[in-house]
Amino acid sequence: MGATEQLVTVGAVILGALTTHLTNSLAERGRKQHQLMTRWDDKKLDAYVTYVDRIRASLFLAVELYELREGLRESERTEEEIKSEMSEAGRLRGRAFERIMLLAGDEVIEAAHDLNAITLEVDWQATGKTSGTLQQWRDRHRAVFRAINTFHDAARADLGVSGTVTGEQHPERDLLLPPTQTGNGHH
Repeated sequence: MGATEQLVTVGAVILGALTTHLTNSLAERGRKQHQLMTRWDDKKLDAYVTYVDRIRASLFLAVELYELREGLRESERTEEEIKSEMSEAGRLRGRAFERIMLLAGDEVIEAAHDLNAITLEVDWQATGKTSGTLQQWRDRHRAVFRAINTFHDAARADLGVSGTVTGEQHPERDLLLPPTQTGNGHH
């Protein structure tokens, strides 16, 4: 083997080693980026689920208080006990909202702001800070559930999940209400 052939062979070995190193480095870099994105997606999903859970917990307490105050339900707890629990639920909802602000994309943040605002309207009517009729109460609840669906859609898009929870494939659902009560003055 001549000197030229040896140089070509050494050059080919060096080129092969550099190509292998570059390919391995790019693959490792891509793997690390994928792991980082997956880790953030996991944290986002947890934040989104927790936020909706906190919204729903607050809503259930507001319903209990409103129905107690309006004479639609009896409760073993007093208004003050429920209000205290609502206060704690509101604090936890606020913490969950802060996680959304730190992790979410713009559309999710805007959907969370809208959801938070309408949930507060429900809280305020339940506690008597604002007044309203039973129909306004129900309209606020419908608005909360529409806002939850909007939040779900934004969160799904942010996480790269295909499809939506609203639209033609999923028509808007109304509140599930018990049959109209008679004899007690409430409808």
